[in-house]
Amino acid sequence: MGSSRLPGKVLRDLCGASMLARGIERLRNASTLAHIVIATTTRPEDDAIVEEGRRLGAQVFRGSAEDVLARYAGAARASSAEVIVRITSDCPLIDPRVVDQVVGALSTEIDYASNTQVRTFPRGLDCEVFFRDTLERMDRMATSAPAREHVTAFIREQPPLFRTSQLVADIDHSDLRWTVDTEEDFALVETLYDRFHLARAAMDYRELAMRVRNDPALLEVNAHIEQKDWRN
Repeated sequence: MGSSRLPGKVLRDLCGASMLARGIERLRNASTLAHIVIATTTRPEDDAIVEEGRRLGAQVFRGSAEDVLARYAGAARASSAEVIVRITSDCPLIDPRVVDQVVGALSTEIDYASNTQVRTFPRGLDCEVFFRDTLERMDRMATSAPAREHVTAFIREQPPLFRTSQLVADIDHSDLRWTVDTEEDFALVETLYDRFHLARAAMDYRELAMRVRNDPALLEVNAHIEQKDWRN
């Protein structure tokens, strides 16, 4: 709930359900996910997230607000997860097919797979997948504030220590911004949900990208929003 630019965003109503619920609906269509765990904080203002998560049938883990890496490690231990798929709750357009593809890129010879190292997907379809051992190593070794806050930043800080795999899209749509961090972001996502009836069924992101590009007005809604740098 503590977003600096859009407080309370994950529980905002998005065409009849919370943004958190919309993301979970989509993730349940991913064939590679065994269960969904919401890793939130122990702050009282996040009690509402706990209540909503349980109502939606998800597991909930509460941990540090500042040390997000420790929170993730705790959630993995509590749920006995051996493979972790990291999706943030501000991505209500997450495509379950993309999630399955990133999971498929992980192997015993790879520590970390994602579609974020080289950006070709719309921002808001970010997916990171790693083994529990990789998460435990990061938790033991990471000391910088960015690495403790941004979970996988240690992999970017120390690339020689990790074997990585990158999913690259056939067509570069990295200029599209479908994450929700500002009022403009939410306005765009709400418009897409309403216009293309996305509450009924998830549309393949490539089809949605084509429709967005066919309407220049949609491209302008949040084109001026700058993504926050994880290093700051």
